[in-house]
Amino acid sequence: MIVFLDFEASSLSKHSYPIEVGWVFEDGRSEAHLIRPAPEWTEWDPASEAIHHIPRAQLERDGTPHDHVAARMIDMLAGHELFASAPSWDGKWLSTLLRAAGLPRHSLRLRDSDDLLLETAREALRPRVIAARLEEEAANLVALAQVRAADAPPAHRALADAAEERERWLAVRAAGQAVG
Repeated sequence: MIVFLDFEASSLSKHSYPIEVGWVFEDGRSEAHLIRPAPEWTEWDPASEAIHHIPRAQLERDGTPHDHVAARMIDMLAGHELFASAPSWDGKWLSTLLRAAGLPRHSLRLRDSDDLLLETAREALRPRVIAARLEEEAANLVALAQVRAADAPPAHRALADAAEERERWLAVRAAGQAVG
């Protein structure tokens, strides 16, 4: 099953770590967790906090221990196709979380949700568009779905951002099926 995943993080530095994760299955089931930092995770950027509005004190007070979140992710997400809008960043934070929990960092792998959008558009258009035009028409379909979503900034909360990716995918799928 397809799953859209997003992390929020302590910063965008080399020493950043995940502070929140959210995921949404293609069928709409979802889950989110604030992540209590591992003891060695100390780097914090107030500018990042100003974007996601999650204070470190809240993570320490209300967050789920990082190793419990990692184990939950393995339990729930292993064997599914995982997609993220920024797989290099989200993959870094996923790897940081898994390693800190003593789990293999490649237990879960992320793909780029933009690739999924193009695959979905191609699949929907292939029976109705000549091969020479398929790539261009698929890119146009994805661009139209993105334009509709571009008027609102990202929420910068993991579950909301993952849900937005799912909505983009659903919009591309619906638009592709409507092409006649």
